[in-house]
Amino acid sequence: MGNIIWITGAGSGIGKALALAYNKDNNTIILSGRKESQLNEVAAILKSSYVLPLDVTDELIIQNAVKQVDSKFGKVDILINNAGVSQRALVSETNNEVGRQLMEVNFFGSIHLTKAVLPLMQKSNAGSIVAMSSAAGKFGFPLRSYYAASKHALHGWYEALGLELKDTNIHVMIVCPGRIKTNISKNALIGNGEVHAEMDPGQESGISVEKCASAILRGIRNKKHEIYIGGSEVLMIYFKRYAPWLFRFIAKRVSAK
Repeated sequence: MGNIIWITGAGSGIGKALALAYNKDNNTIILSGRKESQLNEVAAILKSSYVLPLDVTDELIIQNAVKQVDSKFGKVDILINNAGVSQRALVSETNNEVGRQLMEVNFFGSIHLTKAVLPLMQKSNAGSIVAMSSAAGKFGFPLRSYYAASKHALHGWYEALGLELKDTNIHVMIVCPGRIKTNISKNALIGNGEVHAEMDPGQESGISVEKCASAILRGIRNKKHEIYIGGSEVLMIYFKRYAPWLFRFIAKRVSAK
């Protein structure tokens, strides 16, 4: 029997690419997301899969889903928290409820699922937990205030979890993608909660989801704690850390699109 790999946000983009990348070695991919039709389309391509629709903002649904997985498989070898939603709106134009929604999906949805799956990994003293952050999880950027805040929060929580698990065989990794060619900007929320429905030029020219998925698999295999994926925009992470003045100089001049 291969690994049991649970991927949220698996119907498209990076999540779908990850499912296809793991489609080998007798692995079984648990595909989760809100759009069951998309999940079924991905499942039709895979050798072994299990479609499990999931709203990560609903704790009861999460608990029931984990019970279902435990009953059917008895374990989760790799959990990839990929579900997420971005933002394209000024702070002054973003409703508080929209901000809460971003936090519920990107932060609480991720950590609630991780907490629910953790006992399965602790039972076998093995597993990998992946948190999908963003380059915006390392620095703030215009039009992404709540998105950046939700991703910053992931770092604090998952770093703490990783240190708490230091004497176990459970591996925790945070992924910080930059511009990957997905529909994340199209699906981003504007200030009133409606969908942005536009492809950012920077996103359009980003690296492929296949290349991103390959880097994530490599990071999991090598038990990395944090990885950065993208093009030249990833340099902004290092500028923020080592030369904050340079980061601010560039950030003020780079298009937020």
